[in-house]
Amino acid sequence: MIRGLIFDFDGTLIDSYEAIAESLNEVRASRSLPPLETANVTTMVGHGLEHLIEKAIGPDQVEDGVRLFRQNYARICERKTKILPQVKETLDELDRRGYRMAIASNKPSYFARDILKALEMEHLFAEVLGPNDVERPKPDPEMLEIIMMRIGLAPDEVVYVGDMLLDIEVAQRAGVAVYAVPTGSASREVLLQGRPDRLLHRFSDLLSILPVLSGR
Repeated sequence: MIRGLIFDFDGTLIDSYEAIAESLNEVRASRSLPPLETANVTTMVGHGLEHLIEKAIGPDQVEDGVRLFRQNYARICERKTKILPQVKETLDELDRRGYRMAIASNKPSYFARDILKALEMEHLFAEVLGPNDVERPKPDPEMLEIIMMRIGLAPDEVVYVGDMLLDIEVAQRAGVAVYAVPTGSASREVLLQGRPDRLLHRFSDLLSILPVLSGR
């Protein structure tokens, strides 16, 4: 029986692409490179900051690019990030129904926590982990395994919810069910290729799948 949900962050719960694109373009401008459109940046997100910077400016100056990106993103991420449609209402109801909830994202957890606090959602999550908290980021299952241990749930009691093939892969490697939602960088057709346990039409579909837990 499902008793807990672990979520990806960007593209699943929030839309932070404008802030990411603006911060990334600051890095590119420092290298005299032209700006990228937000739509193009959206397809680059999800594999970790170092990977994003390498794709944006090349492999030679990743460390300095990461430092500059973090400076810019910390300045704007809270005010330029939005909750995706239906997310807050759905999470509030899942909380009322008794589900334990957590976040496992390739966004650094200090950024995720700041954004959650600004959006007044931090109280909904028992754990928030990012690549800075583990030795191996997604698609390695380490983050999910740590969260399950900390919240005291077994793999067959957990669903991972994400918006990318990467999210489907990490869930499958962790031995948990995975629900994909086409609200981020991947289309329904692309997500189907990963064979998720469920492909949601919208985030609020979770409420028709997950009942009130007994004892609530």
